[in-house]
Amino acid sequence: MRIGEFRGKRSPNKLIVTIRGVVYTEHLIMEYNSKRIRRNIRERAILIIIGVMINVIVFIIVKRLDLPVFLDTIGSIGVAALGGMFPGVLTAFLTNIICDFLSKGNMYFTFINVLIAIYTVFFLNDHDFQKPRDAMHFALISGVISGTLGTLVALSIFESPLSLSMNVFIETLSNTLHTSFFVSYLIINILFNILDKTLSVFAVSFILRFIPEDKKKIINAGIWRQRPLTKEELIEIKEWGKDLKKSSRSRMTLVLVSISLILCTVMGWISGSIYFENEKQDRLESAKNAVSFAASVIDPDKVNDYIKRGRNIEGYNETEEMLYKILKSASGVEYLYAVKIDERGVIFVFDLDSDDGTQGYEPGAFSLIEDAFYPYLPDLLQGKEIEPIENNSLGKWLMTVYYPLKDEEGNCVCYVGADISLDYMAAYTRNLLLRVVTILAGFLLVILVFGIWTSDIYNAYPISSLAKCVDGFSHSGYDQKALDDNVRALRKLDIYTGDEVEKLYSSICDMTLNQAEQMRNLRRLNESTAKMQQGLIMTMANMVENRDSDTGAHIQKTAAYVKIIVEGLEKKGYYAEKITPKFMSDVVRSAPLHDVGKINIPDSVLNKPGKLTSEEFEIMKTHTVQGMKIIENAISTVSGENYLKEARNMAAYHHERWDGKGYPEGLHGEVIPLSARIMAVADVFDALTSPRVYKPAFTLEKALEIIKEGSGTQFDPKCIEVFFEAMPEVKVILRKYNKTE
Repeated sequence: MRIGEFRGKRSPNKLIVTIRGVVYTEHLIMEYNSKRIRRNIRERAILIIIGVMINVIVFIIVKRLDLPVFLDTIGSIGVAALGGMFPGVLTAFLTNIICDFLSKGNMYFTFINVLIAIYTVFFLNDHDFQKPRDAMHFALISGVISGTLGTLVALSIFESPLSLSMNVFIETLSNTLHTSFFVSYLIINILFNILDKTLSVFAVSFILRFIPEDKKKIINAGIWRQRPLTKEELIEIKEWGKDLKKSSRSRMTLVLVSISLILCTVMGWISGSIYFENEKQDRLESAKNAVSFAASVIDPDKVNDYIKRGRNIEGYNETEEMLYKILKSASGVEYLYAVKIDERGVIFVFDLDSDDGTQGYEPGAFSLIEDAFYPYLPDLLQGKEIEPIENNSLGKWLMTVYYPLKDEEGNCVCYVGADISLDYMAAYTRNLLLRVVTILAGFLLVILVFGIWTSDIYNAYPISSLAKCVDGFSHSGYDQKALDDNVRALRKLDIYTGDEVEKLYSSICDMTLNQAEQMRNLRRLNESTAKMQQGLIMTMANMVENRDSDTGAHIQKTAAYVKIIVEGLEKKGYYAEKITPKFMSDVVRSAPLHDVGKINIPDSVLNKPGKLTSEEFEIMKTHTVQGMKIIENAISTVSGENYLKEARNMAAYHHERWDGKGYPEGLHGEVIPLSARIMAVADVFDALTSPRVYKPAFTLEKALEIIKEGSGTQFDPKCIEVFFEAMPEVKVILRKYNKTE
């Protein structure tokens, strides 16, 4: 059972929660969550171990059979499908590390298998391995990805396929289609990777069928540090956050990706640079030792003879053989020679053939000075030692070390030179850099996924779901049911990150619960106040009605008719900008006060049994103005102006006519307040259907005929329309009150 399903309350200093009738304190809840986290970690660790074992065992079998497929991603895909991205990525990473001990070179393909695990999770968001079409779709896409990247890595680092059996297929395709080795390898590798992923995904699909659904849910729940969110809830959160400029999840992902790329680039560049400089220094030291040693075996007194007569001089060949031995033992030295330098150029004394097939100059051969040496020519002519010189004038990037060979008198008779190839070093460094970056990519992908995964479960998802619930709570307004639903939804999140987010969640839960309870109390108080106000209104109205012996139940009936008319207008969509829930409530509540002004009319006029004279009628008409004054005084002295405003309008203008021939101000059409236009229909209909001292009650048919005749002249046509459409309800009111009169 999750914490979100508990029944709980906050005491002054601790949280008390009841689970199945047992009371738990906040300390016990924290212990419960801690045990649950440890259990989730243990289950996921077992899942990763099983996935790695499956990968390694299948890899060993395939490797011994020398098949052109590897099938080392079955466990990674399965773990990713069950446990999510990070367990799947970790499974792929550990698999390649172990397989690298069994077969060197697998470490360089780590990032590819990690990418397949990542792709598995994204793919399963919208697809299902149990559907053959989806499974083939996954195999096709993942096969193309892994085949293409695998080809690039194999040819860039190893310059050949790792599987010997694949060479047969590559050569056959190349000979058949007359394509290059690269194109043939790419096609064959993609095809075999599609086959590899097809077998893998169908194996995973088969295995998943035997895992119970409840077990899958338990494994999946370990991803979360809150109640696991469904796909629908994740979509809702995504839709809710559309108006955000940048979500915390995308910002964190961007930061982690940027850091990973920077680290990969910087570490690769630094390691390559350090290696290049160290190797360069080692080779320079080897070249310096070589030229120094070579100078010791060359007889300075015979240099001129070697130039003139070459190999015919005794000792030349023996010296040359010694130089060859020095060249072979000097690591990194590509060329070894001895030259005499003058202003015209260089004359070769010795020039050894190199391992790359380049033949050396014969003794006495002349060559022009290369451009890179011109700045050093004055020192060379004087027989001075010079710093190593970088030179690429011959199409090769070389580093040359010169050592002066001097006779007994200290004169320089020639220079012994050694060249080391920086091109080879640069190529090797690039290959090393590629290897480093490829391996780092696997490590950094694991770190990146772990960072994003941690950010998601501890920050992004808890904060997003929490913010969405709080946003819903803030928009609930005065709707108590919506407030209570949002409080329940908030508590069901069950966030247990163990950090500031959980503390924030706990505080917000308490705050929203308290606010909902306060709103409930305010609602009860408002309802009590409203009942008291309504009682006062009815008391005032009854005081007026008790003075008028001729208007039995008039306020009750008119209020009921007003309610029917205003609800009819709202249903028809008439005056939509005016008719709000508050307006409807104000009109119905205020209706009984429409004749409050009659309290100032003399009894002789108010209760006269006969027809009023013109003077008396003018006095009677003043009840509208008197009613308006009474209510305006109430508005100015007490709160409640919002609903008393409509009471004032009805009291003042319920005798105005649509055609402008009414009183007291002769208003017309929609200039007359809507509440007064509604009351006009209700007031006249009740007057027609009720007996008076000066007339009997009209029949319903006659009253309705008179009312209908007044549509568009005395009454608002829309009010008449909805009144007639609600006639069944009108008859219920009429029967209810007239039978008691």
